[in-house]
Amino acid sequence: MRKLIDPAQVKTTDNQSNSAGGVGHSTKHESARKHISGSAQYIDDMPVLPNMLYVATGYSCHAHAIVKSVDLSAVKQAIGVVDVITHTDIPGHNDVGPVYGGDPLLAEHKVEYIGQPIFAVAATSLHAAKKAVKLAKIEYQILPAQLTVEEALSAESFVLPTHTMQIGDSEAALTNAQHKLNGQIYVKGQEHFYLEGQISQAWPTEDGGIHVITSTQHPSEIQKLIAEILSIPLHLVVSEVRRMGGAFGGKESQAAALACMAALFANRLNRPIRYKMPRQDDMIQTGKRHDFDNKWQAGFDDSGLLQGVNFELSAKCGYSPDLSEGIVDRAMFHADNAYYLGNAVIKGHRCKTHTVSNTAFRGFGGPQGMMAIETLMDDIACYLGKDPLDVRKTNLYQADRTTTHYGQEVEQQVLPELIEQLETSSNYRIRREQITAFNATNPYVKKGLALTPVKFGISFTVKHLNQAGALLQIYTDGTMLINHGGTEMGQGLYTKIQQVVASAFGVTVNRVNVSSTRTDKVPNTSPTAASSGTDLNGMAAQNACDIIKSSLIEFAIEHYSTQGLTLTNNDICFENDLVLIGQQTIPFGEFIKLAYMNRVPLFAAGHYKTPKIYYDRETAKGQPFLYYANGAAVSEVSVDTLTGEYKVEQVDILHDVGQSLNPALDIGQIEGGFVQGMGWLTTEDLSWDDSGKLISNSPANYKIPTAFDVPEKLKVDLYQQHNTEVTIHSSKAVGEPPLMLAISVWAALRDACASTTSHKFIPRLDTPATPERIFWALKECQDYLHTGTSRVQGSEKEQVN
Repeated sequence: MRKLIDPAQVKTTDNQSNSAGGVGHSTKHESARKHISGSAQYIDDMPVLPNMLYVATGYSCHAHAIVKSVDLSAVKQAIGVVDVITHTDIPGHNDVGPVYGGDPLLAEHKVEYIGQPIFAVAATSLHAAKKAVKLAKIEYQILPAQLTVEEALSAESFVLPTHTMQIGDSEAALTNAQHKLNGQIYVKGQEHFYLEGQISQAWPTEDGGIHVITSTQHPSEIQKLIAEILSIPLHLVVSEVRRMGGAFGGKESQAAALACMAALFANRLNRPIRYKMPRQDDMIQTGKRHDFDNKWQAGFDDSGLLQGVNFELSAKCGYSPDLSEGIVDRAMFHADNAYYLGNAVIKGHRCKTHTVSNTAFRGFGGPQGMMAIETLMDDIACYLGKDPLDVRKTNLYQADRTTTHYGQEVEQQVLPELIEQLETSSNYRIRREQITAFNATNPYVKKGLALTPVKFGISFTVKHLNQAGALLQIYTDGTMLINHGGTEMGQGLYTKIQQVVASAFGVTVNRVNVSSTRTDKVPNTSPTAASSGTDLNGMAAQNACDIIKSSLIEFAIEHYSTQGLTLTNNDICFENDLVLIGQQTIPFGEFIKLAYMNRVPLFAAGHYKTPKIYYDRETAKGQPFLYYANGAAVSEVSVDTLTGEYKVEQVDILHDVGQSLNPALDIGQIEGGFVQGMGWLTTEDLSWDDSGKLISNSPANYKIPTAFDVPEKLKVDLYQQHNTEVTIHSSKAVGEPPLMLAISVWAALRDACASTTSHKFIPRLDTPATPERIFWALKECQDYLHTGTSRVQGSEKEQVN
């Protein structure tokens, strides 16, 4: 386990505000003390309301079947059971799909994955509810189940149509290329494993509505779906979120079923309801990161420069669309990662399988798309006998090579300079020589090294989601309450919004409180996802500040003109908890009270919509992203060639967050994202049996990274360059891009394996790269050494010793 960073060593960035703890300062997380002391209240910590009931669901034990009969008589008679429902008891629309239909709250006549709810129980305790559901007698007619991407492709079975993006003439380029390779990598999914599981609590209101407190990234979607399930108008539903104990995309769409079920029982029984999924049920019944089966053909010249590429990306979507359209689209958008493709065709298949419907996960398809081309970069380097970093640098977007395969221009050229800076600061070339020498003299332990970049587009790819609202209120003592549409899942969004508001008025952050996200305060909120929480809600909060400040400045000019002062807007300044009016100063609180006494409005609703973005799905061209966040990581690993066991020895990261709003929070997000990505690519192995039942259904058989997996040497630096697009204080998003920096760990492991052949052959290494998979990759290298022939990423290729 590495040594902890001293917060005092985290530098504060230059900023325009000199308010204590404002923008640019490493202000502590607004709930940090509460988290450490245990006083931060999550839903399951809330006091139990009188007459509260608890929910459990009875679900399918088959992956694909007709439900012939359901006998719930014993369930209804079980101790503690108050109510039992099936789909016939739903008064409104029996579907909780986020975009397209196909996600029934309770299955009707067919089940399509193991774990699909068929009925639900409300009982006096969770134990009683869980015990009761086991008494159901259900008769099935079992149908053939389609469980893999390969089976879905063979059957041409998709949840949504295939989409294609194209630039140039890839077929001609491939035909004329000096060198050609084709290959394949299977990238497995990932369990969200948030610390707080899926949970919702609902109670009826006096006007016939529902108030729900839920652990979700998308309160407005919860509001809408509850209204549809109950067949009531939206204004009768209040959806509230104070904080989540992690989410990572798993609570963007799939929290809806719990909130709707709790609301349904609350409405039926006129009693408060809590629905908390036990961890094992959560792992079985909720979706994960999509598996991707990535195939490609590539042509390139002697320098390794790509001439033409064909990508085929096939995602394991599960039984319904959920968010798979956008996820596969983003995988396609990011199939280039940091590299100019020139001539390319990229196809994205959304494969239907009889498994739980996969959903959003940090990166939203982007990481899976990037894995294809990063594998290709290493393959090309091995083929040509070059350092993989040189091949990567050759193919970067730069100079006149700036147009993506979807038509957007990469305007801010960050990566060439960022990579050069990291290459120097990490001593990449010296370490490469040292590792080569080490490997030459150590037969049983081999080291690997890799530097990989990240270019990640920031914006929702669905245009209308790129908007946000905020409600700011200033009280007569000069304190403020800000409400916005973003949700806090531990990432520090509330803290950054607090800093934005404090900086706008030149006051300390202690004057600003951020209240829980509620649909009756700010309506029609977008999900806190796509790394856009601060971008959108920060700008909305800034807009609300500007509206109030404009009124305050106008008042000051008018009020002090009666004292013989002639003032302009530039003569009124807010700083250091003071208001500067010409040569006079007045404490901020006193000035606010004076404004109130003169009937100046001290509240405002702000709004923001992201400019410039669009995407034409028919032509597969547009500008889906406002800007790109960038970064790069160097990872060094050591591998035991006898067992496949390995260790991540050192990681150096340089990441682009623009002008950092809060350096400490940003570094924390980079570290956390990297470690989560490392888990996805190395240890977190989702497994199902032949019937479609999840085997890796608990912490005992699914290994997430722990503190002891974090490399002892982990250095994170922020790249010092502000965002050239107009964003909140010229910052850049930081939530998702760091996860993809962990590709460097996977590439370093593959490099270590290839070193056993003196880099004349590089094995296929599907993810996660567990010690078992590393062992078999090493075995493939041994086979090459014995025969001189092996299967390189799906294509037969002769290698010369």
